[in-house]
Amino acid sequence: MLSDFLYNLGGWNWFIAAVVLFVLELIVPGVHFLWFGLAAIIVGAIAVASGVAWQWQVILFALIAVATVFLVRRYANSAGMRSDAPDLNVRGAQYIGRTLTVSSDIRQGRGKVRVGDTVWHAEGEDAVAGTRVKVVGVDGTALVVQRIDADE
Repeated sequence: MLSDFLYNLGGWNWFIAAVVLFVLELIVPGVHFLWFGLAAIIVGAIAVASGVAWQWQVILFALIAVATVFLVRRYANSAGMRSDAPDLNVRGAQYIGRTLTVSSDIRQGRGKVRVGDTVWHAEGEDAVAGTRVKVVGVDGTALVVQRIDADE
């Protein structure tokens, strides 16, 4: 009964599948089903317009789905995106080059520096509280600092 109903729908099954895939796209986090839904729409349009056999429709769906995934990966590569704030989520990297004050003595390479109203862990050569240091790098959550008088 259900199989007869779906068989009689023909190419329109692809549009139903596309709607189901788009609904799944809304429910499941990430972009997983969108490309398969687009492939289903394309195959549905071809099937309704030409009456291609269902076996070829399945093959066509697989080819179009794979092609859309590869095209999207190629042209929507996140590594190729430019940002006006590339260090936005790398907080410590924003401070490289700034001059700061040591708030807790740096002993045996570890101490603390003050950045505005925040205190950061620091790594670098020994320095007493109040010494001016320059941030030269970041190591995890610690700022790598160098005494300013050591630069001169």
